[in-house]
Amino acid sequence: MVKEDFIKTEGIVKESLPNAMFKVEIKGGHTVLAHVAGRLRMNFIKIIPGDRVTLEISPYDLNKARIVYRG
Repeated sequence: MVKEDFIKTEGIVKESLPNAMFKVEIKGGHTVLAHVAGRLRMNFIKIIPGDRVTLEISPYDLNKARIVYRG
């Protein structure tokens, strides 16, 4: 899969789960299960409920996502 195949969107973290997993609410009221990816994980960036994050969602499974930016 090429990196451009992902759907990029923003959301708000609603719940923190074990193993760096989060429930994130995206536009339209849908909730996805997201994990911390890449540089956020390597640099131990903390994410707490209420944070606004940027997500990459796979077109094959719209219920799972990667958190690529916290802003």
